[in-house]
Amino acid sequence: MIWDSVIGGVLGLLDKLIVDPTEKMAAKQKLLEMQQAGEFKEMDQRFELAKGQLDVNKIEAASASVFVSGWRPGVGWVCVAGFGYVVLLQPILPWLVQVFGHPVPPLPGIDTSVLLTLLLGMLGLGGMRTAEKINGVAAK
Repeated sequence: MIWDSVIGGVLGLLDKLIVDPTEKMAAKQKLLEMQQAGEFKEMDQRFELAKGQLDVNKIEAASASVFVSGWRPGVGWVCVAGFGYVVLLQPILPWLVQVFGHPVPPLPGIDTSVLLTLLLGMLGLGGMRTAEKINGVAAK
């Protein structure tokens, strides 16, 4: 974190500027308390953001409309099915067919970059929506 290097530089500067050991220790203590307070504030902000996302997820999951509560799982399952095919079925099925003495059929390929684009876009939109709700600018 950038603050660690800043704090380290300021502590080194304090060693050179303040001669009295008790004053030096008091200044270092105050600086470390300030650093700790800043880190706790940052952790608290992250916690509040995660808590907000959980609230949004609960509201969406409780919705009776399949267009609200079902779109993320639907798109997620499409991605899971596509990746399952590419990672498991496409490499293993030809081997199984050969083991049982049948000719290997040509299996169509799936462009996983399209799946990744879909999945990452879906996750990004969910994150943007959460940020809008937390900042109070979301449309109903």
